[in-house]
Amino acid sequence: VQLQASGGGLVQAGGSLRLSCAASGRTFSRYVMGWFRQAPGKEREFVAVVSRTGAMTNYADFVKGRFTISRDNAKNTVQLQMNSLKPEDTAVYYCAAAPVLTLVDLKTAYDYWGQGTQVTVSS
Repeated sequence: VQLQASGGGLVQAGGSLRLSCAASGRTFSRYVMGWFRQAPGKEREFVAVVSRTGAMTNYADFVKGRFTISRDNAKNTVQLQMNSLKPEDTAVYYCAAAPVLTLVDLKTAYDYWGQGTQVTVSS
């Protein structure tokens, strides 16, 4: 699976952005899809995950109520709608695919990664 993330940019605090990740291949629905982020000088951290069918999701506590993850298996895409953005959300955001059944938040469970898209939130 090859992943291509897009949609990042510069936004003011309180604003919104919608990230998208396009996947190649015909086995997209066999993967749990996640979003991670990495700020300068920090480790990559879990943000959100969606199940294979899109029916179940899970979020890191610091984005609950602000971010929404969704997927479209017909289009091989996964999205991350980010609202009420804060300066501390500034990071490179990565989409990733895991060949598992559960909603995993561990980086090591994900076999495929996109190239990342920069999100910068100004105060």
